[in-house]
Amino acid sequence: MTEVNTPPRTGEGAPERPSEGTPPRPGRYTRFVTARPRLSLLVALVLTALAVFAGSGVADRLGSGGWEDPAAESTYATKALEREFPASQPNLLLLVDSGRASVDDPAVASEARDLAGRLAGEKGVTGVGSYWQSGSPALRAKDGHEALIAARITGDDNAMGRTLDRIAPYYRGAHGPVRVKIGGIVAVRHEMQTIIKKDLARAEMIALPITLVLLIMVFGSAVAALLPLGIGIVAILGTNAVLRGLTSFTDVSVFALNLTTALGLGLAIDYALFIVRRFREELSTGTDPLTAVGTTLRTAGRTVLFSALTVAVSLAAMMVFPQYFLRSFAYAGIAVVLLAAAAALILLPAALVLLGHRVNSLDMRRLFRRRRAPQPAEGTPGTTWARAAGLVMRRAPLFALGTSVLLVTLGLPFLGVKFGTADDRQLPSTAESHVVQEHIREGFPGSPGGGLEVLAQGRATAAQYAAYKQQVAALPEVARVDGPLVKGDAAYFTVQPKGEAVDDPAQRLVGDLRSLRTPFDARVTGTAAVLVDTKHAIAQRLPWAAAFIAVVTLLLVFLLTGSVLIPVQAVVLNALSLTAMFGAVVWVFQDGHLSGALGFTSSGSIETTLPVLMFCVAFGLSMDYGVFLLSRIKEEYDRTGDHDAAVRHGLQRTGGLITAAAVILAVVMVAIGTSRVTNTKMLGLGIALAVLMDAMVVRSLLVPAIMRLTGRATWWAPAPLRRLHERFGLSEGELREATSHDVPADRNGDGSAHESGGLRAIR
Repeated sequence: MTEVNTPPRTGEGAPERPSEGTPPRPGRYTRFVTARPRLSLLVALVLTALAVFAGSGVADRLGSGGWEDPAAESTYATKALEREFPASQPNLLLLVDSGRASVDDPAVASEARDLAGRLAGEKGVTGVGSYWQSGSPALRAKDGHEALIAARITGDDNAMGRTLDRIAPYYRGAHGPVRVKIGGIVAVRHEMQTIIKKDLARAEMIALPITLVLLIMVFGSAVAALLPLGIGIVAILGTNAVLRGLTSFTDVSVFALNLTTALGLGLAIDYALFIVRRFREELSTGTDPLTAVGTTLRTAGRTVLFSALTVAVSLAAMMVFPQYFLRSFAYAGIAVVLLAAAAALILLPAALVLLGHRVNSLDMRRLFRRRRAPQPAEGTPGTTWARAAGLVMRRAPLFALGTSVLLVTLGLPFLGVKFGTADDRQLPSTAESHVVQEHIREGFPGSPGGGLEVLAQGRATAAQYAAYKQQVAALPEVARVDGPLVKGDAAYFTVQPKGEAVDDPAQRLVGDLRSLRTPFDARVTGTAAVLVDTKHAIAQRLPWAAAFIAVVTLLLVFLLTGSVLIPVQAVVLNALSLTAMFGAVVWVFQDGHLSGALGFTSSGSIETTLPVLMFCVAFGLSMDYGVFLLSRIKEEYDRTGDHDAAVRHGLQRTGGLITAAAVILAVVMVAIGTSRVTNTKMLGLGIALAVLMDAMVVRSLLVPAIMRLTGRATWWAPAPLRRLHERFGLSEGELREATSHDVPADRNGDGSAHESGGLRAIR
């Protein structure tokens, strides 16, 4: 017979419950955070002001790259070529347009040579070359009216950006018979960084007022609505200060700012939403504010802390990847999650004690209630979610199968995913660097800058170099081989593939070049080589990241529920909830559907690191909502021992709140998704879709259906694991022996009282 955990009843080994007539005394943690609430809020205000100062200018110190593996062959070769042959790695391109005249016209050539000479004299610029110096056909447009001046700006991302800002005004625009536009990798990344900063400010201006309106609709009270918003602002400002400090020690991507804003607002609002809602429920039962705060911290507060841990774990998995683009999101994400949780568990209780019943002040909904029947009290549960839960559980097989099939079907486009690199097509079509790169792609032979470079190190004769060049030229995917250019014991060749710079044949060519036997040490770099190495680095570390997320999630959910089956369900259903996001990413951003409506240019591929980032963020957010639902189900199951009633009660009490939180977070992510940079747009809109699917489909339909099918066996665990959970479990509603001054009675939504135990850390 299957052994099922059954909660102890009073008189059957459970500790004696405190008397209903004796008001419980606040626990140690409650007394700590509410002892001097005014002082706590004043200190928080001072620290926030310091964070504003410390985090100022953080965007100017962030990098716009970070997609490469620093230990890869292509990275080594790129740095060596930059050092030995700077002209081989141009990152600045001046597109010289001669109008109706030919680029070989004497007046045009004279002006172009003068521009190249001036550029060569600029500080921080090296490796200047041009069509008018080399005569290379690759630097001359097919129509003969455009040609290129190429150079390399030295330094890191920030130094290159400063140099570009300094010199660009003197070269951009009309110069006698020619007009000049600025492009190249450094211009693309700098323009991307500038646009992201502007778009982020616009997203905040969009998200904040809409979020405030939604919070007022949820709470009714303007006072209650302002509390979550304040917590979010504190979390964002604090994280900006953390990122500013990190830039002194390591590279941080500018894209991390978007995650800071999204998670700072979204999670802080989620956490504050649940805490304020539970506090108002307790007040509605006649409890005094201090006791209500204590009960709220032992229930919703524990759940918030546990939820923050699960989200932080998902984001921490990105630390296993070598690319600083992904690691930056781990830095920003962990910081903002912990700060949001800390603000919700330290500052918010102090504010609630000071406000007391005034938390319900400025009820904006009264304007719309003059002709309506009286509304139910805050603590009275509605019936819509209860009816929905009952319907789902009565038809559990149908809902479980139908929902699973729907989610899998929505994810099918991801089977056709093609991975690529981030390029100028991330930018709006009107961006100058995008225009330049588009002209080069379409109008120049061989797509300058899109080839492969082979760095040869070690002593070699001219005959050996010539033999190697013949070997390379004989490869089926090679269109042309240039070089070698020799300097001491080093030389380099430029290899132009027949097709696109990063298509499958170009990637195969990288492998072919690396497999050739040579009398010298040959290292391959270039756009396709970077992509090959990036894909290899991610594929090598992805199983470790997935295993880390899965194992820690299984452990944390077990500590919450004491069940063996529920953690497995949580991991599987969370992963299933992300299928719609991944399918939509490929269908929209790779295949180009809705590109006109959403205002982006499809490159025909997905940047390699984006799916990893989106998985970690969306999985953590899904666990966030899963924890809130499971904790309330567990609380009710511990109180009654009725599995089906506990599932209905959990959905009844949290369904509306989870949906409201998801809608608010989706609004924030959609605001981020209004960015003109495609990767940011993809991140914002994709995660918004994942959050809504998780809250409205998985939590509302799939979870109750699956739990109904598994029945009371849902709570089973072998005896050793039961004892482990009894000793270390984090359950908020579990009956547990404790001293009377530390464990006050916990009031449920129905007014019953019981002891709360577990998660001693926040008492």
